[in-house]
Amino acid sequence: MAHEHSHEEHDHLHEEHDHSHEEHDHSHEEHDHSHEEHCHGHKGHRGHKHHHHSHGADIRGKKLLWVTLLNLAITLGQVIGGIISNSLSLLSDAIHNLGDSSAIFIAFIAGKRSRKQADESHTFGYKRIEILAALFNGIVLIAICLFLFYHAYERFRHPQPVKGLLMLIVATFGLLANLLSVILLHKDKEHNLNVKAAYLHLLGDTLSSVAVIGGGVAIWLWQIHWIDPLVTVLVGIYIIRHTWGVVKETVDILMQSTPDHIDPKALKKAVESIDNIENMHHLHLWKLDDTRIHLEAHVNVTQDVRISEIMPLKEKIEDLLHKQFGIEHLTLQFEYECCEGNDGLIARPHT
Repeated sequence: MAHEHSHEEHDHLHEEHDHSHEEHDHSHEEHDHSHEEHCHGHKGHRGHKHHHHSHGADIRGKKLLWVTLLNLAITLGQVIGGIISNSLSLLSDAIHNLGDSSAIFIAFIAGKRSRKQADESHTFGYKRIEILAALFNGIVLIAICLFLFYHAYERFRHPQPVKGLLMLIVATFGLLANLLSVILLHKDKEHNLNVKAAYLHLLGDTLSSVAVIGGGVAIWLWQIHWIDPLVTVLVGIYIIRHTWGVVKETVDILMQSTPDHIDPKALKKAVESIDNIENMHHLHLWKLDDTRIHLEAHVNVTQDVRISEIMPLKEKIEDLLHKQFGIEHLTLQFEYECCEGNDGLIARPHT
């Protein structure tokens, strides 16, 4: 399957895309990182690393769907309660929940779509649909918070009476439903960026419900009506603070930034410590989604050899990059006395 084109009339030994088509040979998305072993008959632990992904993704999808339906029910109750009680924080929480319901439903649809097999139009597959959805979710949540800030400001300027007891009762039901949603997603939040974004949405809803309950008690017992917009502002600040990290991470992935935990210079030094490697240059290192890291680079060898002699060397590089840096999808272009004058770690643009 690998594209091993040996141009013996040149000094270049190209082994480009030796891993780029393995996903076409598997019926499940979780095997699309095990191509190195299948291409060369090498049976290593990498070929069996991701058996749980498809099943786990199905579970996450079902959880997101149930959470969406639960959030819609919360929203309806809070809208009715907010209108009757004249509570801005309760209406704000309802709008917040409505935005979250939409965002979580988008996450559910994106998760289903992202498991579609790669094809000729999308050779990398559809994984980045989840990243786009996570970015959209984060931006929507921040926009909702800014919208609520404006209305809270208006309430500070023109305080209005609020029915504290009704506000308290509705917020309590909202808290219970949000707690259930948070518990459902807690286990999966660190394994998927989209689920993490949905989890943060719901965590914010849970905290806002707690704050609304406190506000309802203060209004019901002591008639402190200005606490209603104050609660709205405090919850909004908290949500923006925690959502910003998700937005930044999704932007970094879409910009194909180098993963934060990998030092390219350290990676280069590690590869060049292998015998018969002259240098590694023209490095590109990026994340396809929130879990999969890709690498492509040129590798200069110390002597002119046959392509068959390159294979053991390539396997050493693959094993090192997998064990030390967690990289499982890589494309290496082997060369001999090539790219002189332009052999830096990062390729210089042509002028």
